[in-house]
Amino acid sequence: MSAEKVIAVTGGIGSGKSVVCRILGSLGYPVYDCDSRAKVIMDSSESLKSRISSEISPDVIDSGGVILRPVLSSIVFSDPEKLSALNRIVHGAVRDDIAAWVAGAQGVVFIETAILYQSGLDRMVDEVWEVEAPETMRVERVCRRDDFTPEHVRSRIESQRYTPDALHPDTHVIYNDDSHSLLLQIEALVHQSCLE
Repeated sequence: MSAEKVIAVTGGIGSGKSVVCRILGSLGYPVYDCDSRAKVIMDSSESLKSRISSEISPDVIDSGGVILRPVLSSIVFSDPEKLSALNRIVHGAVRDDIAAWVAGAQGVVFIETAILYQSGLDRMVDEVWEVEAPETMRVERVCRRDDFTPEHVRSRIESQRYTPDALHPDTHVIYNDDSHSLLLQIEALVHQSCLE
């Protein structure tokens, strides 16, 4: 058993990719959330925690072996080299986890990820749905949702900014800017993807 089609739902922080994925989940489609699975994998792997401690900072792991996520975030989102190191540590483990998940799935499945190209996941999917929204709207959404300052959100957006050499050959854009119906766009893409 293996999924018939794997579709990535991507977009930067505050773009609305999680909203799109919640809608897909409510429509009955399996969705793999890279962020939440990465946290589970990091928390359960002593070898990953050891690498995070040595390559990022020993301050991010407490005496009980728990990852202190606010400390980790403050370090990696203010230091591009540390962020790159964290991504190297985690991406391979997440890709392996996704491969196992896809192998056990069936039908059309979705992967939610903010860093599609940086993580190498673009090479594991058949199609990409890019969720886009104006940056000012994204900043406002995240400030409301997470109680962050606009400066903090902009630094997160900047840390995720990346221009790949080439986009995935089967890429579709979903506009989440309050002037387009999100549900209608999703339904149209689902219909198109399931017929191909």
